[in-house]
Amino acid sequence: MKDITFRLVITIAFIALCVYLLYPTFQDYQNTKRITEQVELRKAYLLKITPGLSEEKLKTALKSFEDSIKSSDQAFRDARAKRVKLGLDLQGGMRLVLEVNTAKMLEKLPERADEVYKQIIKEASKEASTTDAPIVDIVVRKLKERGIRVSKYFGSVREDEDKIISDLKKQTEDAVVRAMEIIRNRIDQYGVAEPSIQRQGERRIVVELPGVAKEEEARQLLQGTALLEFKLLKDPEVAFKVLQKIDEVIAGNKTADTTETDSTASDSLLAAADTTAKAKDSTVAAKDTGKANKQLSKEEFAKLHPFFTIAMPDQQGRSAELYVAQENKDRVMRMLNRADVRRVVPDNIQFVFSAKPVGNSEDGQGIFLLYSVNKNPELTGGVITNAVGTVDPSTSTPMVSMEMNSEGSTEWARITGANIGKRCAIVLDDAVFSAPVIRNKIAGGRSQIEGMKDMDEAKLLEIVLKAGALPAPVDVMEQRTVGPSLGSDSVNQGANSMLWGYLLVAVFMIVYYQKSGTIAAFGLSLTILFILGVLAGFKATLTLPGIAGMVLTMGMAVDANVLIY
Repeated sequence: MKDITFRLVITIAFIALCVYLLYPTFQDYQNTKRITEQVELRKAYLLKITPGLSEEKLKTALKSFEDSIKSSDQAFRDARAKRVKLGLDLQGGMRLVLEVNTAKMLEKLPERADEVYKQIIKEASKEASTTDAPIVDIVVRKLKERGIRVSKYFGSVREDEDKIISDLKKQTEDAVVRAMEIIRNRIDQYGVAEPSIQRQGERRIVVELPGVAKEEEARQLLQGTALLEFKLLKDPEVAFKVLQKIDEVIAGNKTADTTETDSTASDSLLAAADTTAKAKDSTVAAKDTGKANKQLSKEEFAKLHPFFTIAMPDQQGRSAELYVAQENKDRVMRMLNRADVRRVVPDNIQFVFSAKPVGNSEDGQGIFLLYSVNKNPELTGGVITNAVGTVDPSTSTPMVSMEMNSEGSTEWARITGANIGKRCAIVLDDAVFSAPVIRNKIAGGRSQIEGMKDMDEAKLLEIVLKAGALPAPVDVMEQRTVGPSLGSDSVNQGANSMLWGYLLVAVFMIVYYQKSGTIAAFGLSLTILFILGVLAGFKATLTLPGIAGMVLTMGMAVDANVLIY
């Protein structure tokens, strides 16, 4: 009797524990039902007061309303955190296959990289895309085929080549490992529950994000290298002379990129640039070049100044930034990368586009600024210790406020103190977010990034900066999205399969074995309860194969009872 009592107490205790662990899942289910009802009522109300509301705006408004309900109720957040987690196939979400571009990292490593080396990296990158061979082995083989020693680009002449190659392999291996860790940190800060991050082969990482619906936001989170740099802008007089030389070279040696120009687009760009320029701070005196060119027709101007036709200077002559329509950005970069153009551009100058359009042309195209900055940064994001997405109290616009370590604070104070009156570009992943004028010496290591579209973008940038910069660019090789409706269908079908499986087995056992069968059916329900309780207790993830496994468990449990009987 004592033995039976002990087993009975243990069984009741396990039942109570499982019910306790599964209660948050029941709570979350009830909360979700109530929120869905409130969202539907809100939808009907919005459609009633604004009949012409677009589907996109309605979706945004409802999402904001739903988020506000979830965030305002702490009990809802607690229940959702403790519920049984659903996998990607049940909850919906994203699956991405990422590849760490170690070829890009190797391209930037040598201090003495020439055209031959760049061509080798290009060939190696192309070959690596069709094989899983280490990129270092491919590069070394191609160097040897050309009779070039590895020490020409890496290490020193006195170093053993095997050691140099070993160090390079370690760097590329570390790059993939670090990329995985940084991606994990970003996802954790983003708040994705139960993500799956696994390495695949030499350079690939498979990421599964259950419940993530914003595809572009997730791509930006995972792909952004977060290379933050502070670069001084070139003095307008110096920059404009270089730009004039570029225009002269292209005018004297036209290619297919520059022979034809859409005069209507140029006219529209000119008007947009003129409108935007009026709002900018005055930095230099007007150039009389623009005044002289006003007497030319559009066709004559396009012939004499093919570069300035698609990359328009400030019509007021107050800065050296150029205005470029979105459709012409690639074309401008092709011009700047031409061999004859690179010969007239000093080694210490770099051309970088603004991260966001500064205006729109008459046909609705975004207009971007092309900045001339120092190639070498004054400071990098490695000194950033904290970043916070917030709202600028003076302008009510979103921004990211950053704090630096002691070394960065000292260096930043020196840089700003020595360059008062100059402009400093804040460059993130080769895009300029802002280029403010340094008004005075900045002590304390505080700075900020402006130019974000909304708070969501500011928060995303905060996460990326806090998690650290990726050691090499990451490319998306494959992307699949599982919609919530498909996940919901999987949950319903899985639950139905379990329910019908249990009922059919239970009815058969009760009819065939009567009293013993009834006990077996009750034991079967306890088996399912214990499995779900263990899942909830260990915060494991339930997937579609998991549901199939539970159905199989029911069959095996009954089979054991049959053997006993």
